[in-house]
Amino acid sequence: MKGRLFISCISVLCSILFFQGCNNSKSSSIKFQSEYQVVFLDNGQAFFGKLEGAGSSYPVLKDVYYVQSQTNPETKQVNSILIKRGKEWHGPDIMYLNAKHIVLIEPVSSDSRVAQLIKADAETQETK
Repeated sequence: MKGRLFISCISVLCSILFFQGCNNSKSSSIKFQSEYQVVFLDNGQAFFGKLEGAGSSYPVLKDVYYVQSQTNPETKQVNSILIKRGKEWHGPDIMYLNAKHIVLIEPVSSDSRVAQLIKADAETQETK
């Protein structure tokens, strides 16, 4: 009698663990409707790009852009420009992000100024 009870308990436990494992194997990736997303990090930086694997421990950002501020020394006017990542000395074309440092992810609207600048940059790159 005790043997059957023990086997029944083990069977129930195995079933619970099996179904729990099945639920965890489902993709936790977030799907975005927009082509580009902006990722805000906990250090204040923001990067624009095509995010893959959102919801995973190390999502990937491709076709990456960031905003850089430039101050005109004569007029003291500050201009913000969108720069494609990859023009740095080490030429990165992809970013692996630590999800622990992501504060916020937002879609970039296709009619936004950022999307227009990215499209213009892509067209410029195609003509080169």
